[in-house]
Amino acid sequence: MTRSAPLRRVVWRLLQSVPVILLVALLAFLLLHLLPGDPAVIIAGDQASPDAIAAVRRQLGLDQPLLHQLLLWLGHLVHGDLGQSLLLNQSVLSAVTERLPVTASLTALSLVMTVPLGILLGGVAACFRGTWIDTLVMLLALLGVSVPSFWLAILTVILFSVTLGWLPSAGYVPLSAGVWPWLTSLIAPALVLSLFQIGFLARMTRSAMLDVLDADYIRTARAKGLGPWRTVAKHAFRNTLIPVITATGIILSLLIGGSIVVEQVFALPGIGRLVVQAILARDYPVVQGTMLLFGFAFVAINVLIDVIYTLVDPRVRYG
Repeated sequence: MTRSAPLRRVVWRLLQSVPVILLVALLAFLLLHLLPGDPAVIIAGDQASPDAIAAVRRQLGLDQPLLHQLLLWLGHLVHGDLGQSLLLNQSVLSAVTERLPVTASLTALSLVMTVPLGILLGGVAACFRGTWIDTLVMLLALLGVSVPSFWLAILTVILFSVTLGWLPSAGYVPLSAGVWPWLTSLIAPALVLSLFQIGFLARMTRSAMLDVLDADYIRTARAKGLGPWRTVAKHAFRNTLIPVITATGIILSLLIGGSIVVEQVFALPGIGRLVVQAILARDYPVVQGTMLLFGFAFVAINVLIDVIYTLVDPRVRYG
C-alpha cells in the first residue's frame, strides 16, 4: 500500500462521519417534536393565554410545516446559528462559548489525571499478575468504577472543603487569574470525574497487556536474555497502545458527558450546568444546541482516534 494510504483512510473516515453528523442534527431537531404534548404550551406554561402560546409557537417556528422547519433549522446551522435562548437573552452559541472554557478545563485536567494513572496502574497489575499488587490495583479499580460520582463529589466537598478547608467548595476561577487559583478550583471536581475513568482504563490496560505478555514474540525476547522491564517498555507496551487508545477515546467522551453531574455538584458555570438549567427551565433551544454540539464532539473524537491509529500502528497504516 502506498504512502498516501493513511491520508486516504483519514479522508474516508471523515466522509463516513457525515451521515452520523446529519443523524445527530436530525435527532436534535426532533427533540421538541418527540416530547409529549405541545412544546409551545410546555415552554409558555399551563396558565399561559392562547396569544402567549401562539407567540411562542411563532418564535420557535412551530407554526410551519415540519419539513420547512427542518430545512430552516439546517440552514441556520450552516451559518453557525444554533438559535436563541428563551431565558438568557443571548444566542445559544454565545451561551455555550462563554461556558466552554470551564468544561474544557475540567475535561482536560481530568484526562491528564486519568491517562497516566490508568495506564500505570494497569501495566503494574499486569506485570505483577497473581500477586497482592495485582489484587490491590484491581480492587481499587473496581471501587473507582462502582462508586457513584455524585455521591463521591458530595463526600469530597464535605471532607476537603467543609472539614479541612483545603479547597473551595464551589465556583470556578479562570486561568487568567493565575494557575494556582485555577487549579485549586478544579482539582477536586477533576479528581471526582476521573476516578471512574482511571479504574476503567486500568482494567482495559491490564487485560490488553496480559494478552501481549503471553504472545510468542515476548517469550522469544525473554529467551534471548532481554530484561523484563525492557521487554515490557520496548515490545509489550507499544503493542498494547491500540486498545488503550480506543479506551482513551471512550474515556474522553465519558468525561464530557460526566461533567454534567460534577459541574452541578460543584457549581461550576460550564456547559454541563447550562444543560441542567436549560432542562429545568424548559429552554429547549439551548438543550437542542448543546445536544448537537455534544454529538459533534463525540464524532470528532472518534475521527481523531482513527487518525492516531494511523500514526502509532503500521498495521493500520499500511495494512
